[in-house]
Amino acid sequence: MEPLIVSGSLDSLGKIGQYIMSAGKEAGLEKKASYKLRLAVDEIATNIVTHGYDEAGLAGDISIKAEINEQNLTVYIEDTAIPYDPTQAETLTEETLHETLEKRPMGGLGVYLAKDSVDKFMYKRVGDRNRNILVVNRVG
Repeated sequence: MEPLIVSGSLDSLGKIGQYIMSAGKEAGLEKKASYKLRLAVDEIATNIVTHGYDEAGLAGDISIKAEINEQNLTVYIEDTAIPYDPTQAETLTEETLHETLEKRPMGGLGVYLAKDSVDKFMYKRVGDRNRNILVVNRVG
């Protein structure tokens, strides 16, 4: 699929979601798998906008590229925000996930949901860009 490049703003999340759902359909994913992938991408994109751009006083774009092969659908999410590796982030555990909101630590839920929603989640720093790589295995 052709890449999608959007402004790094919350207003772009709808376009990103449509792109991901189209990629899931083209890859022949079941609807549940497509929605889980959309959730993962939405969580990562929201973190990029909120923490990588807005809180850092930066502006930039988000590039989304979907690649489909016989085994899987791979989504690449790239940005020029501050360096951040979500694979190294402290996320919720099954234990803390079931605690009351008052006892649960702040943050980490989005990254937990992203990691839990795909078959493989990777991060690379490429030059001045963050690259999040999400892989969903295709059925059959």
